[in-house]
Amino acid sequence: MNFYKISKTAKRAPFTRLALCLLSVVFLFTLTGCKGDKTVVLTTGLSEDEIFKIESEVCTRAEVMLYLTNMQNVYEGVYGEEIWNTDADGISIQDSLKETVLARISRVKVLKLLAEEEGVSLNKEEKEKAKDAGKEYFDTLSDEEIEILGVTEDLVISMYEEYALADKVYHYLIQDVNPEISDDDARTITVSHILIRTFHVDLDGKVEPYSEAAKEEAYQRATEVLQLARSGEDFEQLVLTYNEDVKGSLSFRKGEMPAAYEEAAFNLATDEISQLVETEYGYYIIKCVNTFEREETDANKIIILEEQKEAAFQAVYEEFLGTLTGHLNTKEWDKMVLIENPAVTTDSFFTTYEKYFYGND
Repeated sequence: MNFYKISKTAKRAPFTRLALCLLSVVFLFTLTGCKGDKTVVLTTGLSEDEIFKIESEVCTRAEVMLYLTNMQNVYEGVYGEEIWNTDADGISIQDSLKETVLARISRVKVLKLLAEEEGVSLNKEEKEKAKDAGKEYFDTLSDEEIEILGVTEDLVISMYEEYALADKVYHYLIQDVNPEISDDDARTITVSHILIRTFHVDLDGKVEPYSEAAKEEAYQRATEVLQLARSGEDFEQLVLTYNEDVKGSLSFRKGEMPAAYEEAAFNLATDEISQLVETEYGYYIIKCVNTFEREETDANKIIILEEQKEAAFQAVYEEFLGTLTGHLNTKEWDKMVLIENPAVTTDSFFTTYEKYFYGND
């Protein structure tokens, strides 16, 4: 798995998929002065060319511009230049991209420090790959792009080495995760259900639990509906008649539903109907429609394994992160904007990395 890979999916949905690829970046520079146990000092001891510093690791303007410009051109290639005229939740897409770049590069720097802590380093072959990738990418740049971005061949090679080292320490930290996921843990089941609610929503949209008397009445109605279901009444018709949920059927795997609901549902055989299942939402009557689908189970195994890898990695990463101090040059960071120059078209920094380290042409 390429921890930093920008896939075709990422290009179609850059601001959501990238966040997932970065596995919830937790090192972000804030204006509050601190984040948990991490002290964050703003504009302290940094030159104009230095955007941020994490312990001994410094990120320069050229590094940021290389990331930012490549990602800018990838997105423009999909959405067109008009993408920068839009916003999401009141935040401009340009600012969102800048935050993503800041998070991504800071993560690489943190992982470089973590690699030193764990004794992880690149071998000769990996360094050669980084060197070859750097030379190939740098050769794609025009003289004008080199001048505008402020990059050198040595800088590009160094960035690929850091990128590869971050990738390597990630895989080092997840190497002990058991890849075997059982069918039972991964299976998806499909159920139909009837919910008799024990709450209501007031005119202001606030959820209010029923009174004890109203809850008892809901229980009695749920009991009557259960008796109808157990007596052979058509369950789907009962769903249409009595269900107070927005959905009457759903498919899910373990860990996606309330515990009581899930426990009851996963212990049903096909066509079996549960007892009343009480949750915070009310009383459920569940009928199992399908207990196992091979294709979905195999797909879930991949998802679960990635979730377990993420959890193993994050446990170490966040603990290490709590020991670090970061400095952000806010004055210079705020000045950084997207390049509006038709001669600057470079967009292959990440795909060149994939080509050399993952064989993706």
